[in-house]
Amino acid sequence: MSLGLEAAPSGGGPAALQRSNVLRARAAIHCAGLAAVLALSAVLEFVKLEQNGYANTFYSAAVKSMLRSWHNFFFVASDPNGFITVDKPPLALWLQALSAKLFGFSALSLIVPEGICAVLAVALLYRLMAPRFGHLAALASAFALAVFPSFVAVSRDNAVDPLLILLMLAACGAALAAIDGGRLRWLAASAVLVGLAFNTKSLAALLCVPGIGAGYLLCAPGSPRRRIAQLALAGIVAAAVALSWSLAVDLTPSSQRPYVGGSVTNSEFQLEFGYNGFGRVGGQAGGPGSSTRAHYNTTQLRPLIPPAPTPAQRRYAATQAREHPAPPPLRTPASRVGRRPIQPFGGARSPVRIFSQSLGDQAGWLVPLALFGIFAIALAISGRRDRRSGALVVLGGWFVVELATLDFSAGIVHPYYASALGPGVAAMVGGGGAALASILRRPESPRALPAYVLAVLAVVSTAALQWVLIDREHGPLWWRIPLVALCLLGLIAIPALRERPSWALAPTIVALMIAPMIYSFSVWDAPVDGTFPTAGRYNHAGYGGIDVNPDDLFAYQGLIRYLHSHAPSARYPLLTQSSDQAAPLTLLGLRASADGGYGAADPALSNQRLADLVAAGQARYLLIDGSYSDRGSNLGVDAARLVCPEIPEVIWAPGSRSDLAYSFLVDCAGRASQLRHPYASALAYLRAHPSVHHPLSSSAAQGWVG
Repeated sequence: MSLGLEAAPSGGGPAALQRSNVLRARAAIHCAGLAAVLALSAVLEFVKLEQNGYANTFYSAAVKSMLRSWHNFFFVASDPNGFITVDKPPLALWLQALSAKLFGFSALSLIVPEGICAVLAVALLYRLMAPRFGHLAALASAFALAVFPSFVAVSRDNAVDPLLILLMLAACGAALAAIDGGRLRWLAASAVLVGLAFNTKSLAALLCVPGIGAGYLLCAPGSPRRRIAQLALAGIVAAAVALSWSLAVDLTPSSQRPYVGGSVTNSEFQLEFGYNGFGRVGGQAGGPGSSTRAHYNTTQLRPLIPPAPTPAQRRYAATQAREHPAPPPLRTPASRVGRRPIQPFGGARSPVRIFSQSLGDQAGWLVPLALFGIFAIALAISGRRDRRSGALVVLGGWFVVELATLDFSAGIVHPYYASALGPGVAAMVGGGGAALASILRRPESPRALPAYVLAVLAVVSTAALQWVLIDREHGPLWWRIPLVALCLLGLIAIPALRERPSWALAPTIVALMIAPMIYSFSVWDAPVDGTFPTAGRYNHAGYGGIDVNPDDLFAYQGLIRYLHSHAPSARYPLLTQSSDQAAPLTLLGLRASADGGYGAADPALSNQRLADLVAAGQARYLLIDGSYSDRGSNLGVDAARLVCPEIPEVIWAPGSRSDLAYSFLVDCAGRASQLRHPYASALAYLRAHPSVHHPLSSSAAQGWVG
């Protein structure tokens, strides 16, 4: 990695030799500083990583399924049978699958690549900042990213975000190279990286594009017409790369590929621009805003009265209870005591949502410092060809757009989404500090007083926010008092040091990074929650392993034993309503398929198709309700709920104290004809059994069957 130092002269006597020694010493110091920051990042990411188990079991089960065939791999099937896909583009899961193929399928082979992406992102940010703001600023930026709590937490999970952040940062880096030299090939490289990021997390990748476009248009060399033409060409390249995989999926006949999970129309384009795109901003099912997804649940009725267990079923249940005794009562682990519940949707939309209970401790620690850093860089730059100008527009633009999206989106805004704010915050913190130092070292400059005012506002507002966050998170008092003292001393020392203000400014900025660093170490306290990876003392910590509690694990194992001993269908041994039900079963070895996708309501299974599968002996058992079932279901699940008899949990998991998140098992064998006309069949049953009280007997329900 080039440190941007001048080459030592080959001759010139003692003066040249002295200069050469100084340059070597500086290079060694910079290398040592970078190595220390990267080591800190690696320690945060990899220490006690094994406790996280399979982390996000939805993605882990998908990777295990993808390893079964190239068909599952290419289409990113979420289940071993290739019934339905993951509701994300493929790139991050392809990376995990390749790692599992090389090193064997295990929890660490899925999670370690994400930590590597995080450390690489820290190194890349240093490389982008050093030639533009100096090595001290680059170290500050790299350090700020390395200890950004949300960034640390999400990189210890097997989510898609670490690769997304690395690709977006690389796209910004290529754009900055294009701005420096006006080379089209660097702009094209940036476009390719944006396209790859799109194939990692859809429209979330485009949040860096406004900064890239504005930076090239405002700061690159050449005429405005030439810059606009080059941007247009880069846009075509980005679109071609971004849409290539989605186009391949949508052009494949639906009968020859899995259903596109998360979509309403079985289309990747609808998924990317709907549920995973504008729905996140405008509101959707599962989020605090209005829903933009259709609901297919026509009734929330449970099956009709479950039949009494047969003598054979009673004997089976008794045998299982003796051979597989239930675990002791579940107790709250010590690591969970005193934890508070997470707020998964960010709170009310407002300009200060980033400081809310949900997002503040994950990402808010340095945001005021970064915001004032933007103004400091703008005050310091000397023109559009100043190399800092491009960095301000590209990285600062990404920061502002990302912050606005987090603050004002009405759809799903999980706390870990704030991890993508990390590079922009870190860049503006380091760059802003360097810009202030460059102005303040010339006290006679007319910009010195505004720079000092910016420094005071930045430090005071950030320290005040951190005081609030430390108090909110029940942090130690011993740190709050030194924090204020160090900040006040630094602000007083800046004018006193005159030509060396960085000697006061640098320690002050470092002091403001200590609180988020300490908070980031909380990721070691307990296993990560795979769905909501967060730093801090939350009671939403995971369980490790396949991320289910012992009672649910006992029930899952009982369900698998029951299915293996009761003639499950060869193709679909079990259909579940949601992926959260199927994922642990897949990791335990059962080829389970989620017919409703991750959100439980995908219209992937109609009652007609279910009837065909049952008639052909390809499907029999369904696990209904459970996670996210309150969002709706599909027609196949509704039909099975009405006409397929329930198998009580006491039969397939005797002694269990778990209800598998309120799920229930039904057996549809021999019910194909009823599944084709579920309401008529259920109503006929009720007429034949007038003593059964059921909502289906209402006049409204009778209208369903004419």
